[in-house]
Amino acid sequence: MVDWPHKEAMVMDNYVTGAAIKSLREAKRLTQEELAERIHVSAKAVSKWETGKGFPDISLLEPLAKALDVSVIELLSGEDIRNRNRAFNMLKSVFYVCPACGNVICATGEAVISCCGIVLPPLTHEPTDESHQIRMEFVEDEIYVSMDHPMTKVHYVSFFAAVSDQGVQMVKLYPEGSAEARFKRSRVGSLWACCNRHGLFRLTPPRTGNLPPMRNGKECAK
Repeated sequence: MVDWPHKEAMVMDNYVTGAAIKSLREAKRLTQEELAERIHVSAKAVSKWETGKGFPDISLLEPLAKALDVSVIELLSGEDIRNRNRAFNMLKSVFYVCPACGNVICATGEAVISCCGIVLPPLTHEPTDESHQIRMEFVEDEIYVSMDHPMTKVHYVSFFAAVSDQGVQMVKLYPEGSAEARFKRSRVGSLWACCNRHGLFRLTPPRTGNLPPMRNGKECAK
């Protein structure tokens, strides 16, 4: 579910932890003294960070990340995730939504995504229910997608997306608009809709044939 806590709380929850510093330091085979020397602090300060008795000042995040040979975002996540996605599959794309600005981000594999100072969790799709059924129709070379869903300022569909092995098509939606979108039909393997309250929903469209309107893979009544 997309049920976001207060922004400031999320920023603090995602601040660098002692366990992350220790893990990354040991991965680099550095002693506390060697790390301290690289960022011009005492070994005692590094020890306090790693044992949870203190935090590095925010001004130290960049030099600390550099000393550990990771990005600041990787430092905040506690992982070195580089070079894991040399081969990617567009059909395994992952979506992220920023609770502060509403920005929608798509990645083709595991990543650490940050927006507005918040490290974003990937969205996982929810089981489809009666209130979140994706409707689709083939119209010539396009797929027309819609959902019978409120589009108020507090409850709305934030985006539709169509994912193929060639890329991602996305339409951002806004409150008081229409919950509908059109996508190029070619090679689409999955359709997605995101409700700002209840999360992400998925539909796999039929691959071939001149088919009637569909709702979650089932023919709609005329």
